Amino acid sequence: MLDAIRWDTDLIRRYDLAGPRYTSYPTAVQFNSQVGAFDLLHALRDSRKAQRPLSLYVHIPFCANICYYCACNKVITKDRSRALPYLQRLEQEMQLIACHLAPNQRVEQLHFGGGTPTFLNHDELRQLMALLRKHFNLLDDDSGDYGIEIDPREADWSTMGLLRELGFNRVSIGLQDLDPAVQRAVNRLQSLDETRAVIEAARTLQFRSINIDLIYGLPKQTPENFARTVEEVISLQPDRLSVFNYAHLPERFMPQRRINGSELPAPAEKLQMLQRTIEQLTAAGYRYIGMDHFALPDDELAIAQEESTLQRNFQGYTTHGHCDLIGLGVSAISQIGDLYCQNSSDLTHYQNALAGAQLATSRGLVCNADDRLRREVIQQLICNFSLKFEEIEQTFNIDFRGYFNELWPELEEMADDGLIELGSEAIIVLPAGRLLVRSVCMVFDAYLGQQNRQRFSRVI
Repeated sequence: MLDAIRWDTDLIRRYDLAGPRYTSYPTAVQFNSQVGAFDLLHALRDSRKAQRPLSLYVHIPFCANICYYCACNKVITKDRSRALPYLQRLEQEMQLIACHLAPNQRVEQLHFGGGTPTFLNHDELRQLMALLRKHFNLLDDDSGDYGIEIDPREADWSTMGLLRELGFNRVSIGLQDLDPAVQRAVNRLQSLDETRAVIEAARTLQFRSINIDLIYGLPKQTPENFARTVEEVISLQPDRLSVFNYAHLPERFMPQRRINGSELPAPAEKLQMLQRTIEQLTAAGYRYIGMDHFALPDDELAIAQEESTLQRNFQGYTTHGHCDLIGLGVSAISQIGDLYCQNSSDLTHYQNALAGAQLATSRGLVCNADDRLRREVIQQLICNFSLKFEEIEQTFNIDFRGYFNELWPELEEMADDGLIELGSEAIIVLPAGRLLVRSVCMVFDAYLGQQNRQRFSRVI
């Protein structure tokens, strides 16, 4: 078993920098408009020839109410009729993509995100799943990882029963904080009873995995009241927990302008929240997977990390990194071989492109040889907390020390500080460095020095 993480306040203060979350490398900041639909179709044909399995992501952008902290691509509306034309465009997108894939390319992973996927009514959810099964090779034996994001205010027992019937076996539940004052400050009023009811339904209906999302650093949070939220969440016994650091960037995300900056906790208080949360979750038996994620020891993510098979993509940590990821819907991102591409983030542009029988691909990137090498280095560090030079050298036909010679002084400094162990054959991220693994990965990022780091959240 991996050693527990070790809290070192001095190291955190020195290495708590702004930087990417590395759901991809290169990151989406590097995407450009030179990549378009032609590149996507070419990549899909390569996927078909290689017979690679698939992971599908479907973005449902609609929310009935706005949460002030949210930085997702969403459309706030109470007009439920807006869903139908969106589903029609999704079907056109499926048709345009699926005809370039092989019928036997199995969909091992499916995820509905948003927005609020359960903004769709029951008939619309049935229709959407029927369309996916029509155009893609979805599994019928419950062996796939088919997940959906749930807002407990938008789901009840009948909704959960429908989702299970449609083939979903994983749920991710947005909670963020249980304190009423915090909830009012971010405009998300959600009771513990509402959340518990959805979790009880998921357990009764034999969903395979339950994840709960929390956010620390929200207005009116204190170390004491957030610790109470964490205790309540532990009592719900989710299989996984995501504990995110709130990044207040009102200049980029308009809803955040409604948050009173004077009510945000001080940096020292945020550190206390994270430290106490780690202590609480560790005492309850949860393992730190990395990048704000925790899981019980028998969870697939924890097992994959033990076996060094854990991977990371735009859906976060995954055991399906070997799949080609196809994103459907407004703003959705695909990763197919060496191609990253993203649909238009504007709903009108997305729908108009597909109405004209054109894919809505607006930007992307094709990885070069250096990108592929650094991507693998970062992937190994962020997933396994270790990197064996020989494996990289054999795969990419390089001398590791020679290729990254200019980075060595920075790595040696990190080794002197106790973040990593730097040997002649490997890098090992030490327990004190695991919370700061993003900072270690940033050393290998060839693009980071060329851009404004304010586009990213801080590590802690």
